[in-house]
Amino acid sequence: MEPRRFEYGDEVRVTRNVRNDGTFPGVNTGALLIRRGSVGVVRDIGTFLQDQVIYTVHFTREDRLVGCRDKELIAGSAPWTPSRFEFSDKVTARIPLGIKGDVVAQKGDIGEIHKVVRKGPIVDEMRDVVYHVRFPGRTLLVPESALAPLIESKES
Repeated sequence: MEPRRFEYGDEVRVTRNVRNDGTFPGVNTGALLIRRGSVGVVRDIGTFLQDQVIYTVHFTREDRLVGCRDKELIAGSAPWTPSRFEFSDKVTARIPLGIKGDVVAQKGDIGEIHKVVRKGPIVDEMRDVVYHVRFPGRTLLVPESALAPLIESKES
């Protein structure tokens, strides 16, 4: 088991949306509990299956105590770049996307977010959050500015 990174009273930020896995009373399973980027305070530290550190975090703005895995948290003071999309979101290309001049995804093609990249040399160079997006037959590294949310019709 990894050593714990946070202590009681530490401010932490959750890096992904936290949904009810069925253990949060009074809220439907799958319902959003805490939005990614929210900051809270560590109130308790425990383990799950003796191999995962679980922090009970009080998100004061939402007034919720939520259990978070270590890998879902960063220090509250750590740099944070908000993103418009997250894992498994469906998106469309706002522009044609290419590799070395060859268009591999047309404007309007539908893709799915596989990874959000908020930091690193590519993000620094583009000055934009980038995503690994799976388009039919290919996964591309795409800046946020080149994507739009998929608007599904009410008939689908």
